[in-house]
Amino acid sequence: MVLDLIVIKTDDGVTAEIPSIKGCETWAHQEEEAIKKSVDMLRFYLNLNEETEIIIDKSRRTKNKTVYKLVFEKDLP
Repeated sequence: MVLDLIVIKTDDGVTAEIPSIKGCETWAHQEEEAIKKSVDMLRFYLNLNEETEIIIDKSRRTKNKTVYKLVFEKDLP
């Protein structure tokens, strides 16, 4: 499965969201922290265990916005 993670730098920190999962949005002071929080929320929303490897691949970047691809395997019921 491949999902987008959009990270936007603002004046007071960083927001991160996974648009395809409703409510999967977070804020932090640093980009790395926002990414980690987003991945933790992704694990919760999709019921992924800690052993599931999630590859974070930087896709593209503009002035204040970076798009990452989250790549992982998910067994569908």
